[in-house]
Amino acid sequence: MGTHTQGKPARKPRNPRARKASAAAARKPRRRLVDYPRHGRQGLRRWLPSWRQWSGSLTLVLTALTCLFALVYASVDIPDENATAQREANVYYWADGTQMVSTGEVNRQNVRLSEIPDAVEHAVIAAENDTFYSDSGVSPKGLARAAVNMVRGQETQGGSTITQQYVKNTYLSQDQTVTRKVKEFVIALKVDRKKSKREILQGYLNTSWFGRGAYGIEAAAHAYYGIPARKLNPSQGAALAALLKGAEQYDPSVSANNHRRSYARWKWILDRQVKAGLMDQHERAKYRAFPEPHKQSRTTSLSGQTGYLVDVANKYVKQHTSLTDKDLAHGGYKIHTTFDKDKVRQLESAVGRVRDIDPKKRAADKGVQVGAASVRPRDGAIVALYGGADATEHFTNNADTSGVPVGSAFKPFVLASALENGIRTKSVRGTRWQPASSASFYADDGILRGTGAAAPADVAPHTEVAAGRPGSTAHPTLGQAMAKGGNATYVRLGKDVGWERVRRTAVSSGLLEGSMARLDETFPIGTSTPSAIRMAAAYGTFTNRGLRHDPYSVTKVVKDDKNIGGLARPGSRRAMDPDVADEVAGAMRGVGKSAGLSAAAGRTGDQDRLRSAWFTGAADQLSTAVTLFRTGPGQPQLLPLSGVGGKHSRHGNEFPVRIWRDYMNSGAGNGS
Repeated sequence: MGTHTQGKPARKPRNPRARKASAAAARKPRRRLVDYPRHGRQGLRRWLPSWRQWSGSLTLVLTALTCLFALVYASVDIPDENATAQREANVYYWADGTQMVSTGEVNRQNVRLSEIPDAVEHAVIAAENDTFYSDSGVSPKGLARAAVNMVRGQETQGGSTITQQYVKNTYLSQDQTVTRKVKEFVIALKVDRKKSKREILQGYLNTSWFGRGAYGIEAAAHAYYGIPARKLNPSQGAALAALLKGAEQYDPSVSANNHRRSYARWKWILDRQVKAGLMDQHERAKYRAFPEPHKQSRTTSLSGQTGYLVDVANKYVKQHTSLTDKDLAHGGYKIHTTFDKDKVRQLESAVGRVRDIDPKKRAADKGVQVGAASVRPRDGAIVALYGGADATEHFTNNADTSGVPVGSAFKPFVLASALENGIRTKSVRGTRWQPASSASFYADDGILRGTGAAAPADVAPHTEVAAGRPGSTAHPTLGQAMAKGGNATYVRLGKDVGWERVRRTAVSSGLLEGSMARLDETFPIGTSTPSAIRMAAAYGTFTNRGLRHDPYSVTKVVKDDKNIGGLARPGSRRAMDPDVADEVAGAMRGVGKSAGLSAAAGRTGDQDRLRSAWFTGAADQLSTAVTLFRTGPGQPQLLPLSGVGGKHSRHGNEFPVRIWRDYMNSGAGNGS
């Protein structure tokens, strides 16, 4: 039988002292892990944490943040550079070394810090981060400010060091979020330990946005002052440094308010350099006038003639180096050209002054195109070209296109071949008898014999009756036939010399073999289709006494301070005997005089085919070819020039002569 205890009272302690302790324990509250609200306190004090609680909480938060930062620091690596930071522009330079245009999605040209003046570095450091060389690469205040701004619903930007801005430009997006700011902070710490301050500053100056489409100090120097960064003075450097605060608000050319802000910050940056010991007071005193930048430049525009110039330069680079379209698209190349900016503008203006062609007035004027090129005979440098009205609207480069018959402008090559291959003529200018090598002259219907001259087998002999009247229109000299038509004369001459020989002479003079037409009776009177560039270069062979120079448009290409090989200046080669070249040049001077020109060897195309008009003229310093033709949408063939420019234009033939004359008279023919 078990013991039954249900309902019995608890046994009381036998010791009275023990009974009291037990009662006290029953009355005392159980100890809490966190004494909050605070026990034994009344009113507000009950809810105020003790100093121990404050200290403990702070320690706990700091420990948690430290652990969290350690976790983030360990998990965030320095990423690869973003695609935008890697892109550079290709920069093209005029013959005088000034920048012509930069091309590419990003207008940036990286430069070494050694190429940037110290004064520009000092201006940037004073403006953006005067503790740059002594800090750890980050600004905790900036991170805290970003967090506060996020809570307030404001932008998180502000307070970043140069290192942080470099990290943002190079490795991260431009998003204004706390997550991005935290990554920026951590990566900046790591970058500051991995790279030198000089490397970071160089990267920052090459990636920062300066407005006007310019990334980096080099592009900015060109966009605002038209000079490379190495030529910036301290005042200009301070003005560019001011743009780093926000180009939209500090480009002085945008508005009066922008100008006022830009001036104030420029002045502050100069003064701050003095305060920071980066500039002495004597130097500061030199800069009182604000360095006004140029009006906004179109250095990234391929409009007007610029696109045609870049097209010719790129073709030349690809033909003479190992670079491909893909290489050029990646960017970073500095391409130095032979183009003379004054002559390019003079040629464009000369074309623009031909105002008789009006598509709104005459249907025949619709689709009229002009192409032109100028080449320096002594070395083949292409100094100017006109490719069309606007490269962004008319994409075919009329200066470098084939498909336009050259017409009677081809006759000098026929004459040169005749002289080279033994057709004995009286002076082609019809003014005096030459030595035995040219003791007779060629008439429309054969050779008028001199002493011992052998006639081609199919040419009937003539009497000496015409010898006393070399100006006879019945028997024109070859020079007269060149100046005043004479297609029949040159058809016969080409046949007598041999079409293959004529083609060989033309190609030897500088025309491309691929532009030569089919060899038939019309070949000597210009069915071939060379470009204006090649025609100008080949005519230069005549005024250069038979020495040929192939046309070239690029003198050097540089990337990462290294020259790309294959761009040595083309050498000369003997195309014909000097006396032959002189004789042909003399005959062309007669053509020039008949067109109202002087001191030039030139040839105008005839209206024999009515689909193209040419004038090519060469002087000692410059050889220029101008062509005019007409196209229509969806029309593979050239359209007739009948009626172009009205009834007095001789089917458009007068326009190339006028363009050539206006261009040369504008000063293009002066100098080298």
